[in-house]
Amino acid sequence: MKTAQDYLDDANETVPKISPEEGIEKHKAGDTVFIDVRDSSEIEASGTIDGALRIPRGFIEFAADDNTKFHKSELKKDADIVLICGAGGQAALTGKTLREMGFSNVSNVGGFPAWKEAGGPVEAG
Repeated sequence: MKTAQDYLDDANETVPKISPEEGIEKHKAGDTVFIDVRDSSEIEASGTIDGALRIPRGFIEFAADDNTKFHKSELKKDADIVLICGAGGQAALTGKTLREMGFSNVSNVGGFPAWKEAGGPVEAG
């Protein structure tokens, strides 16, 4: 039987982790899709990455699948995608799901507090 830690370990082995500084450089370059996978109430309380899509972890399969009416057009299989959450765990799990769905360039920048502390661009929730 798998534990939550087993799922997290698998996700962290599958999805590369990048530093907030690396994420900020990608943001400056302007050709990366950032996704905040936290619930909307968390984002409203803290803000998020400037320009990030807000797609809760529990909805990512629908937003990522171009066969659903909920598909987000920014989510292309070859897009450079960077995920963020509160501490990095939900982003890792979401990244593993996206990789399993055929997305080839997905990374985890960790938690929003670290992004904000590193001086990453933010917007209000």
